Amino acid sequence: MLGFLVRLLIGALGLWLAQALIPGVEIHGVATLFVAAFLLGVVNAFVRPLIVFLTLPITVLTLGPFLWVINAAMLALVAELLDGFTLHGFGSALLGALVVSITGWIASWYVGPSGRLEVMIVRRDF
Repeated sequence: MLGFLVRLLIGALGLWLAQALIPGVEIHGVATLFVAAFLLGVVNAFVRPLIVFLTLPITVLTLGPFLWVINAAMLALVAELLDGFTLHGFGSALLGALVVSITGWIASWYVGPSGRLEVMIVRRDF
């Protein structure tokens, strides 16, 4: 349960940073922010794998960057499902997906699968 809550907070942080940094991303209200983070997690868990599988030839042809377009499409899908979350164009979705992805990627360095903060200590004995 703790891992779920930590991942939800990381997703909300990524969406908040996206709306703060990207002019075309608007999220109205804290409740909408957390619902959008939850919905983005659900969409990424269930819809995204199917889309990735169906677009596998394009992804292989582009050597991977097409996954960024898929992430933007998932963000746009969440924006379509929520009233208080708007994206002004696919360019805003691309940049917003980039911010959310980078935030999640950086947070994954410090948070393990159980949701606990992981610290790696390197000892050098010479």
